[in-house]
Amino acid sequence: MTGGSGGYVPGRHKIDDYGGGGFRFADMSHRGSILALPSGVRAVPLTSAAEIDDSMIDSALSESGGLDVFVVGTGKDLLPLAGGLRAKLRAAGVGCETMATGAAVRTYNVLVDENRRVGALLIAV
Repeated sequence: MTGGSGGYVPGRHKIDDYGGGGFRFADMSHRGSILALPSGVRAVPLTSAAEIDDSMIDSALSESGGLDVFVVGTGKDLLPLAGGLRAKLRAAGVGCETMATGAAVRTYNVLVDENRRVGALLIAV
């Protein structure tokens, strides 16, 4: 899965590294933002947290088996997730943690290690 949107790698993967406009996971690199779920990691065509919309949240909520926690990495700086999107997650019983992408990657990896049902939307930095 390198470059562009539309790529998909099945399975649960920790993020090995981030920066330079992308991420390393599953012994490969990807340039751009990603949505990491227990079922797999997919490329998403987002370049800023302002572009996060209902379709991104719906993709996370459609995860088979559901999620306990959804981590949002908003890029270099912490930016709030829109109230309506946060409310949608809360209504589905999914906790939401929003933070800068570096902190989000670290949090996601810890939750994966704890075998939690976690998803992450990570904006590339």
